[in-house]
Amino acid sequence: MLILLAAIFVLHILGVILLLVATIDNAWWVTTTAGVQISTDVWARWVGGNYTDLPVIPSYPQDYLQAVQASSVLACIFSILGLFVFVAQLFTLEKGKRFTLSGIFQFLACLCIMIAASIYTDRFHLQESGSYGHCYILAWISFSITFISSIVYFVLRKKTAN
Repeated sequence: MLILLAAIFVLHILGVILLLVATIDNAWWVTTTAGVQISTDVWARWVGGNYTDLPVIPSYPQDYLQAVQASSVLACIFSILGLFVFVAQLFTLEKGKRFTLSGIFQFLACLCIMIAASIYTDRFHLQESGSYGHCYILAWISFSITFISSIVYFVLRKKTAN
């Protein structure tokens, strides 16, 4: 059981790290114009390594951008809270009640990052040439990891109830 708990803890840490990198790093969309690489994230645009603000044009609707930003940050917060709750529940609650709250926090993180990546896919860079960057891909990978982690928490709660 100790090895299983350690594996779950490592999976949870991996999910938190990927969520933080996807939210903070600067490559949700990557394009090259006139030999200059342009990386765009949910916070700013980086042209040749120099910070610039995101353009205020119809292809960057501000309300959707704020929804993506808020959902990404909430996913990080929920996942970190879930990690602290997981550790606290190991020492305070009895079997059968331990991992429910951690699973709920992970599921909320899963939903939030899915919402952020889905909105970004649907509303941004529709008419631009380029490709999705590593942060966008990490957002979808962290969605998968947080979803798997939340399912494991719920299954583990059921297995320890007896």
